[in-house]
Amino acid sequence: MKERTDAPQDRGCLVGICFFILGLGTLLPWNFFMTASLYFQARLNTTELSNSTTVVSKEYYFNNWMTLLSQLPLLLFTLLNSFLYHRISEAVRIAGSLVFILLLFILTAVIVKVPMEEDRFFSVTMATIWFINSFGAVLQGSCFGLVGLLPQKYSTVFMSGQGLAGTFAAIAMLLAIASDADSETAALGYFITPCVGTLVTLGSYVLLPRLEFAQHYLNKSVKYEAGTTDELLKESSTVENGKLNGHANGTATSSSPEGGAEVEGDPGTERPKPAFLSLEQEEKGQAKASVVEVFKKIWVMAFCVTFVFTVTLSVFPAVTVDVRTSFPGKWERFFISVCCFLIFNLNDWFGRTVTTFICWPAKESRLFPLLVVCRVVFVPLLMLCNVQNRSFLPVFFSHDAAFAFIMTLFSLSSGYFVCLSMSYAPQLVDKKDGETAGALMTFFLALGLSIGAALSFPLRALV
Repeated sequence: MKERTDAPQDRGCLVGICFFILGLGTLLPWNFFMTASLYFQARLNTTELSNSTTVVSKEYYFNNWMTLLSQLPLLLFTLLNSFLYHRISEAVRIAGSLVFILLLFILTAVIVKVPMEEDRFFSVTMATIWFINSFGAVLQGSCFGLVGLLPQKYSTVFMSGQGLAGTFAAIAMLLAIASDADSETAALGYFITPCVGTLVTLGSYVLLPRLEFAQHYLNKSVKYEAGTTDELLKESSTVENGKLNGHANGTATSSSPEGGAEVEGDPGTERPKPAFLSLEQEEKGQAKASVVEVFKKIWVMAFCVTFVFTVTLSVFPAVTVDVRTSFPGKWERFFISVCCFLIFNLNDWFGRTVTTFICWPAKESRLFPLLVVCRVVFVPLLMLCNVQNRSFLPVFFSHDAAFAFIMTLFSLSSGYFVCLSMSYAPQLVDKKDGETAGALMTFFLALGLSIGAALSFPLRALV
């Protein structure tokens, strides 16, 4: 969207701050449940089953189920996008989703102090994960639509907030572990943090329409012209026929240079009049390409974003969270939070940010999909790290530094190629088809997440 020249200033960058917080808030559900995997595993692995000779713990595959039930709602609500978003108002979707997310975080915090049988705790947690990520999917889609009404830089700010949500969760977990409180109190403090974060996010959304700069763009009743003087359509017209661009337009008027009253031509005199075409009028004159036609142009990028997330979610966090340090002791408490979650989230965010300055390979290059496919090498590399418990594969990379190095490259490439794929796709189609391309890419992004989550089950079993 082109920035309106008559727009007021974003004083104190308040609108930018609000959208940064909204971006952060959209991914709090996924990141806070994922980062707390050690807490959930501790509560689920207390009962041992005996079969006369051996004693084993019941395996819940928590990380696999958590990943799958977090990503399926995103795929589902992407498919239901057109039905849901055109029938429920934006305010209800965003504010309502935030309220339900807040209530589910409060429920999770309360359950920390409630003794519960393991199977019941697992069922309640899985149901919570499903519903909180369902509301998160609605929230994310609605916020993307909202920020799309503003200049492009605000979309970048919004996605930066999303990129730092995982880092926020990892730091909260590190602080909880570092505290002198017992594990139960530390977990309670950890889950109170997203409650506060969600409240702040809700407050930011409530504040947004009260800011003059946001009002200027978000007020849907304000119609403005997006073209420049080079994009004006001039046509000879008279007051009698009042035709604009070959279509009946009711009246033929033009504004004075000072924006004053209408100026009518002398009777019987023809004079060219500049006519500004609104975006809606412009679109009516240009037929959009079909979904199939758009897909034929962007299928390479759709494949890339699907493949990147398939590889990433197939091992992160289901496999990586079970890697153990080779230096037991105090460091062991912080190892997963630092080497798995903090390293991944920081480098994923950095990889996305780098695309602002570097866009290589080019969108037409065959090297781009080749490099994306090459990321599959990270799957065996991470499976050969010191993952415990393991049944089949040997440990090849036992040192912590090796795991941290692999995770750094893994997360950097994930963020970099995802961001490139998502930004390249709209550039491959006509401007009028950009929205269709974006919707298709969002679907394939969700598809990749879901496929990766499903593949995490057999891959973890193979270790």
